[in-house]
Amino acid sequence: MHSIVADTTPLNYLVLIQATEILPSLYGKVLIPPAVQSELAHANTPDIVHAWILKPPSCLEIVRLKQPVDAALSHLDAGAREAISLASELQASLLLMGERDGVSLARHRGLNVIGTLAALELAAVRGLVDLQTMFDRLRDTTF
Repeated sequence: MHSIVADTTPLNYLVLIQATEILPSLYGKVLIPPAVQSELAHANTPDIVHAWILKPPSCLEIVRLKQPVDAALSHLDAGAREAISLASELQASLLLMGERDGVSLARHRGLNVIGTLAALELAAVRGLVDLQTMFDRLRDTTF
């Protein structure tokens, strides 16, 4: 099974709706760069997200970048910059990202990108979650 590189926003929402368990079931390891870890641990994140990243599941691995972040990504937030850079460095088969500009830049770099809704839909197809329940939970967030 492959791994997936993840950005902050999709992880945030999957934690909020209690659906992070779909990621290892669908993709194996979940790889995040340090900036994503920092954003999830920020004091302003919801308590459940903060607690999740402070005691991450065994499927989550923080991976440091080997190369500096490309200056062409400087207009993105730190998590998106590092997630795209990490996915490029690792030649990851998939990047989980929600930010439109980030998704566009990642695809332009030849990366395969999936969003939160697509991951939930795939999980529902595989019988891992009830899609309507996930959508109802998302409506209770700022998604």
